[in-house]
Amino acid sequence: MYYVYALYNKLSDKIYIGQTNNLARIILEHNNKNIHYTGKIVGQWELFYNEESASRSAAMAREKQLKSYRGREFLKTQLNNPG
Repeated sequence: MYYVYALYNKLSDKIYIGQTNNLARIILEHNNKNIHYTGKIVGQWELFYNEESASRSAAMAREKQLKSYRGREFLKTQLNNPG
């Protein structure tokens, strides 16, 4: 099982979108500064959105959609309206 996820860093007001097969591990890696892009940004990353995908290729396709303008607008609504 793969996951597409979105993290939010409140201190820097940034959203990061990615895909993984282990959500718990990837959140730790982002917060321990083990990932190049997010490691440069000050503050903690919090998971605010995720969805399951049956395959890595499906997760990568959905990740690409979420990184588009409309995808980012969708994620902003999720961030501002939790639950």
